[in-house]
Amino acid sequence: MNGQSTAPTLHEDGSAGRLAIDTIRTLAMDAVQKANSGHPGTPMALAPVGHTLWHDYLRYDPTTPDWPNRDRFVLSVGHASMLLYALLHLAGVEEIDADGRKTGEPAVSLDDIRQFRQLGSKTPGHPEYRMTTGVETTTGPLGQGCGNSVGMAIAERALAARFNRDGFPLFDHDVYVLCGDGDMMEGVSGEAASIAGHLALSNLCWIYDSNSISIEGSTDLAFTEDVGKRFEAYGWNVIHVDDANDTRAVAAALDAFKATADRPTFIVVRSVIGYGSPRAGSEKAHGEALGAENVAATKKAYGWPEDAQFLVPDGVKEGFTAALSGRGQPLREQWEAMFKRYAADFPTEAAEFDLLRQGKMAEGWDADVPVFPADAKGIASREAGGKVLNAIAPHVPMLMGGAADLSPSTKTNLTFDGAGSFEPGDYSGRNMHFGVREHAMGSIANGMALTYLRSYTGTFLVFADYMRAPIRLAAIMEVPVVFVFTHDSIGVGEDGPTHQPIEHLATLRAIPGLDTIRPGDANETAEAWKVALTHTSEPTALILSRQALPTIDRGTYAPAAGLAKGAYILADAADGDPEVILIGTGSEVSLVVAAHEKLAAQGVRSRVVSMPSWYLFEKQDAAYRDSVFPPAVKARLAVEQAGSLGWDRYVGHDGATITMSTFGASAPLAKLQEKFGFTTDNIIEVARGLIEKAK
Repeated sequence: MNGQSTAPTLHEDGSAGRLAIDTIRTLAMDAVQKANSGHPGTPMALAPVGHTLWHDYLRYDPTTPDWPNRDRFVLSVGHASMLLYALLHLAGVEEIDADGRKTGEPAVSLDDIRQFRQLGSKTPGHPEYRMTTGVETTTGPLGQGCGNSVGMAIAERALAARFNRDGFPLFDHDVYVLCGDGDMMEGVSGEAASIAGHLALSNLCWIYDSNSISIEGSTDLAFTEDVGKRFEAYGWNVIHVDDANDTRAVAAALDAFKATADRPTFIVVRSVIGYGSPRAGSEKAHGEALGAENVAATKKAYGWPEDAQFLVPDGVKEGFTAALSGRGQPLREQWEAMFKRYAADFPTEAAEFDLLRQGKMAEGWDADVPVFPADAKGIASREAGGKVLNAIAPHVPMLMGGAADLSPSTKTNLTFDGAGSFEPGDYSGRNMHFGVREHAMGSIANGMALTYLRSYTGTFLVFADYMRAPIRLAAIMEVPVVFVFTHDSIGVGEDGPTHQPIEHLATLRAIPGLDTIRPGDANETAEAWKVALTHTSEPTALILSRQALPTIDRGTYAPAAGLAKGAYILADAADGDPEVILIGTGSEVSLVVAAHEKLAAQGVRSRVVSMPSWYLFEKQDAAYRDSVFPPAVKARLAVEQAGSLGWDRYVGHDGATITMSTFGASAPLAKLQEKFGFTTDNIIEVARGLIEKAK
């Protein structure tokens, strides 16, 4: 079919469905052509699949698109965004603002489609959560939507286990995904599919668009495996549809999914990219406008007015909206009536879920957070973090998470009575066992957070690179996932440079909207968890130590509550202004405190600033920031067992850092600290040099 105009041969009952399908196709072509940017081929190929799913199956009320028990639709092939925008438009989805209020505007109007990929439009190049009502998650990086969908399916099962009662099936929705060859090539989709099969998530359906085309040409260039066989090995129910245009076969596959109760479903759909166009079946239909002549030729093949742009024929939108609303609105109304009865019978549970919907915490949720006594020997912040997590979790019932096969090391296992494990046959447990799948763990946690749960993950900091994409997407979507990273520095010791993070703090701090917190002792760790769980629109990275950190005497030094401002004066000169400011984070805070005490004994006035979170500090007003770092004090020294990148903004031109400029080494920690200059004596020597320089 490559390079040939192919007339549609839809197996469609009646002309109304065919007309709606071609409306989706032509809207996609016209939007991409007008923008001279985008991906027309996949929406053209998948229009029959999208139409069948939304028109005939999706349980969704366009008048109330935030109905909790709605089916979720994830477009993992985010470059095919015009398929979703066309569906949202034809469905008549109503816009909801950031406060959950209806605006009276459509989620996606025809004018919005005309503004496809333009600045400030509701139709960006890839679907963006929070920007466009009806977009359930931000997709674009291939495979992420697949991982998110597993988290959404997990969340439905967890919510059902927590809240459903006899006669009150509050949660029984499904999660549908459209994915493609690129998704299947990305490792994250394989990781996510593997755990979904293990968990027997029968509420999950991936529809795989197998069009055999990649940007470089045929997928045969790099991808010749039998994907269906792979998914059978994962434990999925695999169904094949030989022609995307055969809507009866698509419907039969969806019926089979609905009838499958013991495993997720994977529907392999063969399609022709750019269907009906002169570029059909070619990579040239993938990532660029078809061109005016090809658009006209394609419309002619569809029997469409060749000169009509953004045409929605009379009755198409009305019929589509009516079909979806006619199914979804009664279901939503029945659910709301059921929830009122549920609230009368189970008021505690109903109030709990209302808080989840609002993103709020129950009163007293942090009442049992421990206060750690001063202890020179101390405790590792990972250990303290585990204690704090287990003090909080009983009061936050939908706080769920786990580690990538590292919970004994990251201390992220919930150990209180009744915590349990989330496993097939018992979805009431709150400990997730993600296996050695860091990338999927991050994207799954995002999907869980997008469906009311307070999710967290755990792994070593050096493996943050394995899950950077979902961390970044959590920040873009403004979802409050807590990413716990332990073994945070050369303090890992004998495991050596492969396990000693150096550049990772800088790369996490570089992500806009991510609160990266590296607490200096057990009490700062407690405060860090409190801050993380009060965030409602930003994720948090908690950076915790492997080795024990002295628990600072808060009677002598400032309270750990100062962490909430990102940086605070932990200790100050006894009299007069400081001659030098010593800045520390994490395990280095106790080092600079020791240096401060020795400098004081030597008659040198120093200030210690604990700076666990640059993100929080930058949110403070200028007066507070200047009170911590007086502009007149030029002698400033930052001490951190990580790279120096970024510290110049706080130490200034006249300051210095004691940081890492190389990778680490395999040796006991004390030897490494001596080798790389993380000693009290070296801090004092550098600080004195800065004071002399500033005179």
